[in-house]
Amino acid sequence: MFLAGLELHLSDLAKTGKVSALAGVLGVVFPLVLGFGAGLILNIKDRSALFLGLILAATSVSISAQTLIELKKLRSKVGISLLGAAVFDDILVILSLSIFSAFLGSSSGNGWNSILQVFLQMVLYIFFAILLGLIFLPKASRKMSSLPISQGLIAFVIVIILLYGWSAEVFGSMTAITGAFLAGLMLARSPVKERIENGIVAIAFGLFVPVFFINVGLSTNLRELVTPTLWLFLIMALTAIVGKVFGSGIGAILGGFSSREALQLGIGMMSRGEVGLIVATVGVSEGWISSEVFSAIVGVVIVTTLLTPPLLRASFNLKPKEKLG
Repeated sequence: MFLAGLELHLSDLAKTGKVSALAGVLGVVFPLVLGFGAGLILNIKDRSALFLGLILAATSVSISAQTLIELKKLRSKVGISLLGAAVFDDILVILSLSIFSAFLGSSSGNGWNSILQVFLQMVLYIFFAILLGLIFLPKASRKMSSLPISQGLIAFVIVIILLYGWSAEVFGSMTAITGAFLAGLMLARSPVKERIENGIVAIAFGLFVPVFFINVGLSTNLRELVTPTLWLFLIMALTAIVGKVFGSGIGAILGGFSSREALQLGIGMMSRGEVGLIVATVGVSEGWISSEVFSAIVGVVIVTTLLTPPLLRASFNLKPKEKLG
């Protein structure tokens, strides 16, 4: 996500605000409603069914962003809109989680005060993260690059990524990947951007990307994905895919995208990744979902994570229909 932010500029995101907002909002609403309905059909209690829908509303575009980087499509209209929609999605899911916690069973919830506090934390975090990034990071990165320290610039950037990710969770009540994305967006203005990118790419592909996939695999127990959990997993996986592709896709069409571009954006929003796991873990710890549902969720995360790259590649390889005559 840092590399994705490094490829963009704030002006790029501003141009796709309408599409990003519609795709992000409907990409949350559709899976939330469909997940809640699927939960009721599976005889899951109302509260647990609603939380199931909330889990399926989450999105992690880390894999999609990496695929778009490899396809050299990240700075396309679809790529920029996808990243913007992911930010809207992240904010809405975290706010929804706060609402759920405040009104439906968490002992720490205290109604609208809790929700307002989370919202203010998000706004203040984004404001100060951008302010710090615009004023300090470009100058600091240039200074670090001139110091006689072995790989001092890359070490500095790694510290900034971790600091932004940590502060996003602790102070902004957001996910760490959103903080990493903002860090990349700020350092995109650095005069030594190319050196930063070359150094982080080697570390990302050599260590962090493989570790991410290993971690997803270690998070599940395939022996638990048997009947009746198997049916739960299959229904949830179908709901997760259909909800995101149609929800975000319809939002993109309403924002002025063609059906082909909407399909590409919808597929890009399909992966749940670590965000879905984070929300599901909260549900298990609070007793809102069972261990069987959690195992099925991990299965959904694996399936959507593995399906997104090839489907996204295929959608960009689709040729638009030629007009007759």
